[in-house]
Amino acid sequence: MRCPYCGCTESKVVDSRPTDEGERIRRRRECFNCAKRFTTYEIVETTPLMVIKRDNSREPFSREKLTNGLLRACEKRPISLDQIDEIIDKVESKAYGGMEREISSKRVGELTMEFLKDLDEVAYVRFASVYRQFKDIHSFMNELEKLLNEK
Repeated sequence: MRCPYCGCTESKVVDSRPTDEGERIRRRRECFNCAKRFTTYEIVETTPLMVIKRDNSREPFSREKLTNGLLRACEKRPISLDQIDEIIDKVESKAYGGMEREISSKRVGELTMEFLKDLDEVAYVRFASVYRQFKDIHSFMNELEKLLNEK
């Protein structure tokens, strides 16, 4: 594994543990050159899960796109990167858990919001506002009222 900080190809595994009910192995590594730590994931290569977008185009499921969306929603919130990774792991596990080879972007967003709602309500509302494309303040308020009524 190449170190993302210095590019060295030599590192040692510091910690290794299964995630996603054994579907993936998370490894913490330490670079021999710069001594910085980084995380890698080992997964079984499978047929890619395709995401059906709103315009009916299809693209492969991307952890990176979901990570970027969650990072924006969780900005300045007390949420660790490990918690964000855990949400993405859960969403990905549910998405791959079905027997379908395609999933709608709507379903990916719903799964993400489901797990995010339990973690942080502000981040949930931020994510929902982008995902659901609120047209005006009324649709935003409706979502807030639903959230308050659930409490």
